[in-house]
Amino acid sequence: MQRPLKYYFYRLFVLFERALKDPIFDCRMCGQCIVRTTAFTCPMRCPKMLRNGPCGGAMNGRCETDPTMPCVWVLIHRRAEWLGTLQKLETIQPSIDWSLFDTASWINLVTGKIDIYGHPVRQEEKP
Repeated sequence: MQRPLKYYFYRLFVLFERALKDPIFDCRMCGQCIVRTTAFTCPMRCPKMLRNGPCGGAMNGRCETDPTMPCVWVLIHRRAEWLGTLQKLETIQPSIDWSLFDTASWINLVTGKIDIYGHPVRQEEKP
């Protein structure tokens, strides 16, 4: 069975987005990018994949799950403080839509799967 040309363009675009965002933001390709809210740091780098702040187990700025790595939320907070965007961290993020994981957030935005803030748009919410 031959795949439609649209499939190959989509996969190419996903690879392009990954190649661009991974080195800059250490992106995890959740398909619902909120790096503008989190001081240009991907919160999905957290081993627990927390999008609304630290778990509370970090000690001395190190991750509770992997003490060899810095807590991503400590990094986010420091960058937000430096950028003057701490108030953005007060925004509660909705739970992640796992069906969008490993997809291109830019395509998800254009196709209406997420809103401009990276929040998933549930099917019942669409007009």
